[in-house]
Amino acid sequence: MKQNKGRISPQQLRMLAIAWFAIVVLVGACTFLAVIFGTQADRGGRTATQQAGAPTASNLPTPTTIVAEGQGVAPQSPEPGPTTPPRQDPSFGYGIQVQAHINTDQTLEQVKQLGMGWIKQQISWKDLEPQPNQANWDALDAIFAATSAHKLRVLVSVTNAPDWARSVTAPGKEGPPDNPQDFVNYISQMLQRYPGAIHAVEVWNEPNLSERGWYAPGGLNSSEYMNLLIPVADAIHQIDPGVIVISAAPAPTGTNDGVIAIDDFVYQQDLIDQGLLDHVDCVGAHANGINMPPDIPYDAGYQDSSASYQGPFANPHHSWSFYSTLTGYHDMIVASGHDTPICVTEFGWPTMDGMQGQPLMPDFAFAFDNTAQEQADNIVNAFKEMDDWGFVWLAFLFNLDYSPKIGGDPINDSTMWSITYPDGSPRPAYDAVRDMPKPP
Repeated sequence: MKQNKGRISPQQLRMLAIAWFAIVVLVGACTFLAVIFGTQADRGGRTATQQAGAPTASNLPTPTTIVAEGQGVAPQSPEPGPTTPPRQDPSFGYGIQVQAHINTDQTLEQVKQLGMGWIKQQISWKDLEPQPNQANWDALDAIFAATSAHKLRVLVSVTNAPDWARSVTAPGKEGPPDNPQDFVNYISQMLQRYPGAIHAVEVWNEPNLSERGWYAPGGLNSSEYMNLLIPVADAIHQIDPGVIVISAAPAPTGTNDGVIAIDDFVYQQDLIDQGLLDHVDCVGAHANGINMPPDIPYDAGYQDSSASYQGPFANPHHSWSFYSTLTGYHDMIVASGHDTPICVTEFGWPTMDGMQGQPLMPDFAFAFDNTAQEQADNIVNAFKEMDDWGFVWLAFLFNLDYSPKIGGDPINDSTMWSITYPDGSPRPAYDAVRDMPKPP
């Protein structure tokens, strides 16, 4: 029987239809999968880019404006809040010590006008907890509410144990608690009460001095300071790992009798030898320029025949020199195999300009050698020096406003370092600090 070769049988037609349908389904499925995978890849790519910080409609900064007197409306970048934990922010910090509990908002407005991002507030523990477990938080409530509103970072320096925590007391002589746990408890309560409002803690103040810092049963003793520091540092890091823990700044002093004072280089080296750098994020330092510029080493042979106070020139010692004090501490840190930065929790130059009377002691007579303009120049140059060195993390100028708030009393040595006059008007240093460059 002959076959019809030019015709397709019904059976073949059905097979071709099934094959065609299969091809259409397969192509459609591939197209669908391609669209899905392409969409997912696009989403994944954008997500990765956003995580890397690329600007999108949701994370672009919103511009703000300010009205500058006589200049109309000008754009201004938004002020950065303390979103990065301070301990993770390595940028150089410009700070100033203030009396924030007096005229709080006005004081903080001045700080902002100066372009400072940090303030230091000294806290006298004995005044705020005169009886055990009866702390009065009213003053600190107001301060931290205001600093948070002004987006300022705060260093607290807590010192002066109350009498109930000390077995040995004497009028005018401040010291640590007998039991370090009492101090741990107070600091812990403070951090828990003001979460996110405290950004650095200096653990005590000038513990190498017997009267103002460490009047204690065992006398001056760096090991006893370490016994106080370690549990406090551990508690701070546990409660808020973002807070910077700073060791107590020793007072620069040439006295080393072990009773009245221990030389700050000796004391600092003792602390480092006992493992200080394993417990703190920053090494505290005080560096006052006396009547020498900030870039002069104590042993450079610098002379100023016009100075009425010749101590730094007749008896050269590192404690007279801003430069030698800070670079000396840094050398000790490096020699120990660490790179821990320094936090200068107090520095400045005194002047008697605009003040009447005699300073507290003859040893403060160098304040007469600094004109108001020299005070300004030295402060600005010191900020630049510290930023350029690279090993200073935070620097706090001493001070903004002690002179007007203490009535310009020259008997109180704190007033000589103020950058405001007794009547509250700005000294040249105020304008100089406000106008100096502050690189991030």
